[in-house]
Amino acid sequence: MSAVAVEPLRYPCRRDHTKFISISRKTKAFTTNYTPVPLSIGASHCSFRPARALPIRATSVDTAAVVETLQSDDVFFKETFPLEHTQKVEGKISVRLDGGKGQENWQLTVGCNIPGKWVLHWGVNYVKDVGSEWDQPPAEMIPVGSIPIKDYAIETPLKKSATVVEGNVNYEVKIDICTNKDIAAINFVLKDVETGAWYQHRGRDFKVALIDNLREDGRIVGAKKGLGVWPGTFGQLSSIFLKSEGAHPEVEESSGSGDPNLAKRLEGFFEEHSIVREVLINNSVSVVVQKCPKTSKNLLHIETDLTGDIVIHWGVCKGDAKKWEIPAEPYPAETTVFKKKALRTVMKIFLWIDKSATMDSHGVGLWKGIMKFWVDFSKKKESVQGGWSSFTLDEGYKGFVFVLKINENTWLNCMGNDFYVPLPNPSGLPAQSISGQRQEETNQAVSPDAYTDGIVKEIRNLVSNISSEKSRKTKTKAAQESILQEIEKLAAEAYSIFRTSIPTFSEEAVVESEALKPAAQITSGTGSGFEILCQGFNWESQKSGRWYMELKEKIAEISSLGFTVVWLPPPTDSVSPEGYMPRDLYNLNSRYGNTDELKLLVKRFHEVGIKVLGDVVLNHRCAQYKNQNGVWNIFGGLLNWDDRAVVADDPHFQGRGNKSSGDNFHAAPNIDHSQEFVRKDLKEWLLWLRKEIGYDGWRLDFVRGFWGGYVKDYLDATEPYFAVGEYWDSLSYTYGEMDHNQDAHRQRIIDWINATSGTAGAFDVTTKGILHAIKSPLKALERCEYWRLSDQKGKPPGVVGWWPSRAVTFIENHDTGSTQGHWRFPGGKEMQGYAYILTHPGTPAVFYDHIFSHLRSEISALISVRNRNKIHCRSKVKITKAERDVYAAVIGEKVAVKIGPGYYEPPSGPQSWSLATEGKDYKVWEAS
Repeated sequence: MSAVAVEPLRYPCRRDHTKFISISRKTKAFTTNYTPVPLSIGASHCSFRPARALPIRATSVDTAAVVETLQSDDVFFKETFPLEHTQKVEGKISVRLDGGKGQENWQLTVGCNIPGKWVLHWGVNYVKDVGSEWDQPPAEMIPVGSIPIKDYAIETPLKKSATVVEGNVNYEVKIDICTNKDIAAINFVLKDVETGAWYQHRGRDFKVALIDNLREDGRIVGAKKGLGVWPGTFGQLSSIFLKSEGAHPEVEESSGSGDPNLAKRLEGFFEEHSIVREVLINNSVSVVVQKCPKTSKNLLHIETDLTGDIVIHWGVCKGDAKKWEIPAEPYPAETTVFKKKALRTVMKIFLWIDKSATMDSHGVGLWKGIMKFWVDFSKKKESVQGGWSSFTLDEGYKGFVFVLKINENTWLNCMGNDFYVPLPNPSGLPAQSISGQRQEETNQAVSPDAYTDGIVKEIRNLVSNISSEKSRKTKTKAAQESILQEIEKLAAEAYSIFRTSIPTFSEEAVVESEALKPAAQITSGTGSGFEILCQGFNWESQKSGRWYMELKEKIAEISSLGFTVVWLPPPTDSVSPEGYMPRDLYNLNSRYGNTDELKLLVKRFHEVGIKVLGDVVLNHRCAQYKNQNGVWNIFGGLLNWDDRAVVADDPHFQGRGNKSSGDNFHAAPNIDHSQEFVRKDLKEWLLWLRKEIGYDGWRLDFVRGFWGGYVKDYLDATEPYFAVGEYWDSLSYTYGEMDHNQDAHRQRIIDWINATSGTAGAFDVTTKGILHAIKSPLKALERCEYWRLSDQKGKPPGVVGWWPSRAVTFIENHDTGSTQGHWRFPGGKEMQGYAYILTHPGTPAVFYDHIFSHLRSEISALISVRNRNKIHCRSKVKITKAERDVYAAVIGEKVAVKIGPGYYEPPSGPQSWSLATEGKDYKVWEAS
């Protein structure tokens, strides 16, 4: 599956105004589910002063707190925490074809109305180039500022348009079309330079046809609006970049060179396609603490520039363990008790306004109270909303703890921990000088055990009731089946809600269990533990039409290098030739070869002792028929499902199934795995592949799209030797630079593996991202940032550092490299990457293009070192150096590796070390 690591954009949202009006608000209903999502929090600004008199009076009625004059010297504690959270921004890609007088001066305009740096990656097809790749256009068509990409494409930056449409600035590029050059079509995709994302049309390249006899293939834009006589309808643009078909023009009948009638039939058109882009929003939350001189109570004020219905989930703690407790009343207005363990308060709304604006007496009072503290935010004059709450707390508490809820699934905390605010002790000195301390596991208010107690109890009661003797006698079989189906629906929906919430993974628990397992134990998540995976194809492999036979000739070479498992391309009939848009699952005649050729290939691999993985796409499937509304959601072949097999929450395909348990893939109908008939059919199909073809295991495409529990069901039924899932999403970035801490990213991969109960491994996208950055100027290996290869605990920073036996490490594949190059590894640094993954734990995967290239001998030497020293997926790593220009580690006390231009030699001691292999900026030693 084509996947792009997308870097979020940053849109600052600051609270920069020194006047505000408090707006009362009725209580909004909200659920009592606690689902914290750790966000990246930058440095905070903190200062402490001895506690002084604080003349504040807060009430619990539904009005704003009345705050009297506040002197900055009276503040005991104040701190402003930056907050980051993602938000989806919708926009449009526009495509316009305009003509001049007669049939001359035709111009193609491609635009986008989302701010950013956009590049048009484009090329042409000529009339006689049937079956060819893209070609570069004539020189006179290439706009100024364009860059040639090899010999087949052009990249042209979009420029800000002077025209503003509906308040939105448009970015566009104009291409003058040569109507006398026998051009059949213009093909393009749009690239977001800031994120690295690519946008296509229905999962394939956009195609603007310039002749009438171009066969409709679902990619042509403008066909409905007079661009000749092409039939067909057009879907919406997916916001996820998919695999293109190669952009063949597919001319059915050439009209000959230089035919002037080709251009004369052109008609102008204008189309727009929706896109969704994820951006990162910057906000902040500020806290002030003082002590009331009259009552000796602690007064705490919290403000944020977050908008909407913001809820504070809060409590107090008495000791260093930071165990959440509920304080004595009074509480602020709109406060509810959460499971007798914490409180939830809906923040009141304020509005920062222009300084010159007038305020009522209520606003004046509040302004006097907070003016000194918020003076830093007084520079801008436009209006910005936010929220605030004030709390009155008795003495005796050591701290105030809280998290913020901004919507049903998103909670903001401090660097992965609860916000912790120290409170004055009787001596007036700060209890602690740092916020954001990690909440202990004994915290009853938000710990996973406490959180799930009620849910688990209800489920057990329900199950007990269903299984009781009385229930068996009183409920019909049909009724019981109906209940079970409803439970399956609820389970899938619950997973989609909670999959980004409290992590189900304990690093320490996994590390401990890893140490207890024997390295040679065979499970589907690890194989034997000594596997080395070869990806046996690239993005172009399907073009010859006989890939199975070509790969068969290379089996002896692959075996001699020491590979134990080979991953083959998707075998099924597919709308896209690469196989990732499957249609008839039981039809194995694909662009790679026919069924008999595939069987023979698998047999030959088995003869040399190599296991074979089939690439299976279970998330989505292309329909063969339309429903009564003209929507493609009726399937053909042996698995002739109807729209009940399609998830209900993808509006493009009008499914009648349940909501998706994962992320939707908008280019094809997403399959509803909660349906029993779907799971039954897929298990039978996978078992058929195992028996008929001889596959030993699976590479699972786009597993973000459905719950890992379903994957476990499929793997339990098919008992593969080895299985690995492609869970691919964005790493964490701040202002365009990759964050050192990628725990949240690898946690999401770990959570998916955990959902499968460890029955499958996952590609370690985190490690690939750390070995090189997305944007060229930030590549770690070019910029000498080898310190990134050690996390805060001195362990490998990817999945391999937390759950090594389930990490399938790689540096390139058919999506990131090959001719696609969506996330290509830094050029000339590939062997540093292989020196890392082939000496470290995990299951390393080597890309086909690298095996059969000038890198082959160096890769072979590294594989030999790995096999000689019996490095396996659970081998221990001791990082001995992680500095600017060098990274070094000892693996299993048998192998030492150095990556980077800096100096390193293995430590002397009872072991003596000999150099095993080396290359540019890497060395590997063996212990003797």
